[in-house]
Amino acid sequence: MEILYRDEHVVAVNKPSGVLVHRGWDNDKVVLMTEVRDAIDQWVYPVHRLDRGSSGVVLFALSSEVAATLGAEFAGQRVEKRYLALVRGVPEESGVIDHDIPKKEKGERVPAVSEYRRLAVAGRYSLVEVRPRTGRLHQIRRHMKHISCPLIGDVRYGKGEHNRHFRDNYGLHRLALHSHGLAVQHPRGAGTLEIRAPLPEELARAFVQLGVIESADAVRAFFDD
Repeated sequence: MEILYRDEHVVAVNKPSGVLVHRGWDNDKVVLMTEVRDAIDQWVYPVHRLDRGSSGVVLFALSSEVAATLGAEFAGQRVEKRYLALVRGVPEESGVIDHDIPKKEKGERVPAVSEYRRLAVAGRYSLVEVRPRTGRLHQIRRHMKHISCPLIGDVRYGKGEHNRHFRDNYGLHRLALHSHGLAVQHPRGAGTLEIRAPLPEELARAFVQLGVIESADAVRAFFDD
């Protein structure tokens, strides 16, 4: 767990894949919330979450008042979230996916919108950046499947043969989804808070080997852009 940003009001970390943000879906002994709390020796308040299999930026408030302010920003869809995803197939160069999905497991379908742009293609696979406008359960995973481009490593919405191909040939044993950027108004009026999360080594290595990113230097340059 890498701390990306901290001040007296918030802390942001780079969540590893395979870790829950907080207890609720399962009773994991180790969750990100308690790991961050112990690392900074201060209580933290989650204001959003990532799927267990995803990695990347997670923002915590350091007080209940700040948590309420940030929660309103997320609920009001005033937060910019940027994800990198490796998918099977070659989508259009860019597009908007407007497709209702359940807000929670077995829940009623609600409006959900995601923007995407294709960054690179390597044979049958593509690297895309996705910017969800709404925040629904498994939104990016569901939306990319909706346009017939499921995520690599997705055991629920993806294809087993392609997941096995990446495990066997690229050593990728995780969901190929990373939250690389988040921008939100600072809860105490200090302008826009922009946070970037470097790509984890296992994703960077697989992307370079596949050829959707040319080199490790290109990976770093992408996040400096």
